[in-house]
Amino acid sequence: MNSLGLEGILTSVQLIHNNEEGHLLGNGGDTIVEAHTEEDISSVLAYANEHDKTVTIVSGGTKRGYGGLMEQADILLSLASFKGIVEHSVGDLTMTVRPGTTLQEITDELHKHGQRIALDTPWPEMATIGGIVSANDSGAKRLLYGSARDLVIGMRIGYPDGRVIRTGGKVVKNVAGYDMNKLFIGAMGTLGVISEITIKLRPLPKYEGLSLLHFPKGSKPDIRAFSVQLLDSMMEPVSLEMLNAKLAEKLTGERNNTLVIAFEDRKKAVLEQEKWISKHLPTGVKHTVLHEGKASEWWDKFRHLGPNGYNDSEIDADTLAALKIGSNNLDVLISLEAADQLAEAHHVVVEAHGGLGHGISKVYVKGFPEDIVSYIKALRAKVEEKRGVVICTHLPFKLRKAVSVWGKKPSYFSLLEGIKQTNDPKKILNRQRFVGGI
Repeated sequence: MNSLGLEGILTSVQLIHNNEEGHLLGNGGDTIVEAHTEEDISSVLAYANEHDKTVTIVSGGTKRGYGGLMEQADILLSLASFKGIVEHSVGDLTMTVRPGTTLQEITDELHKHGQRIALDTPWPEMATIGGIVSANDSGAKRLLYGSARDLVIGMRIGYPDGRVIRTGGKVVKNVAGYDMNKLFIGAMGTLGVISEITIKLRPLPKYEGLSLLHFPKGSKPDIRAFSVQLLDSMMEPVSLEMLNAKLAEKLTGERNNTLVIAFEDRKKAVLEQEKWISKHLPTGVKHTVLHEGKASEWWDKFRHLGPNGYNDSEIDADTLAALKIGSNNLDVLISLEAADQLAEAHHVVVEAHGGLGHGISKVYVKGFPEDIVSYIKALRAKVEEKRGVVICTHLPFKLRKAVSVWGKKPSYFSLLEGIKQTNDPKKILNRQRFVGGI
């Protein structure tokens, strides 16, 4: 077994020769190393740094198709076994966890105490908190609760040379100095390996309501006007998400553009806000309301959309891709319209949704590889007309070589490059995984 001389550092059961050939998503490694402790992470990184070995990081595997132009690194460092809750301060509404812990495991534990982590990312039973934070992932409820960048208050990070540092703290009122957490959140594991995360929590909502507004065809002006009116009101929606007709039919049975408006509060407050919607509903719009268990069931279906790192097909016609569009919030309407129109022209199937409050859209694409590539290029050109951006959050490895995952280098790229050079001068960590091939 080729273990790169790691036998003296880790136990034999932690070292696995990777016999996998040509994984569809790439981002593999010749030797798989299972980290069980922070010391394991530190030792592997110190060894890799000393011997100029590249390291790819994986945990739940749901982000394996997100960036990366190296099919195989020397070491695939797995954090899947490095999981568990380190500390839960119920009274302070904070929790410290290890990176391999899935979002569902965290949710189940917090539910016992009437608390939750305010992240609604896809595939929670598979996605780990380490991967979610590394990608700064978020869902439709970002409108009110924010993303991982807003919720993390402290971390422990394994630097590429094996040193371990702490950023932030373990209390919410941590205001001393520069917020170093944000340097690592969303950096796709290119600056360090997360070994511990402290995150702020919220109480479980007293009541949950979900309004589905089905707009007839050609009513984009009505959707825009209603959304502006809602955002300008005193209402406090948890989500204001628009589904394209294809996705709406899948999730609601109605093949029309659909607004998904969620409220989470005391029962009386939820019902009053739903009355506001009914009162201000545009003519011809069907209003479906779901409460409590029915609303939770709907959100569970919503969280199981798109690729997850394990449901890709080897059949060319069923190739999967996922895109994230960032735009001005109301330009979501333009982005989703372009996503639909270009789908027909490029012979792909598209399910899409976007937040009219936060400006983040998700587009899930299925089709032949060459059609997906041409579709991404056309959609990116259209979105960039409005100064938006298109990022490929899931693509097979061969397509990541054919189309830029991140698009054009941003104007501040030299700053990102300088931070990478300072943290990881030998470029051992997740090489070519981030913006501009960092």
